Amino acid sequence: MNIRKPTRLENFDYSKEGYYFITICTSQKQKILCNIVGEGLCALPTINLSNIGKNVECSLKYINENYDAEIIKYVIMPNHIHFIIKTTGGHGDPPLQDVIGRMKSYTTKQYEKPLWQRSFYDHIIRDEADYIRICEYIENNPSKWTEDKYYIK
Repeated sequence: MNIRKPTRLENFDYSKEGYYFITICTSQKQKILCNIVGEGLCALPTINLSNIGKNVECSLKYINENYDAEIIKYVIMPNHIHFIIKTTGGHGDPPLQDVIGRMKSYTTKQYEKPLWQRSFYDHIIRDEADYIRICEYIENNPSKWTEDKYYIK
């Protein structure tokens, strides 16, 4: 039996206020969320969301409207999503992993088959320089899709 490496920072309270960079991959890195078109020297890439990609986008917006959390910036790629989420740490709010778990559960039900890999990757954004670097990464991710570590032909 494989033992999974913990992905959360040990002894860190994810229910408190903070900024987090989240990456979630599709099950088996299936390219089902969108197509990126217009790649090349002069063309800016365009993201054409699939129906499930549109559902994922709606669920990200749902987080903004229904939790004391804010999705500040996001990108939906063919087989993964990246986003920055700010949590307020309000009393009674679910911790970050519960918010992400609910989003994954809802979108999986819409897809009607396994959609996501287990768990997710998070990075605690520690300062403004880190925040700016991650924002630039999210903005530039579609134009660097073929160089992305999650890229599969």
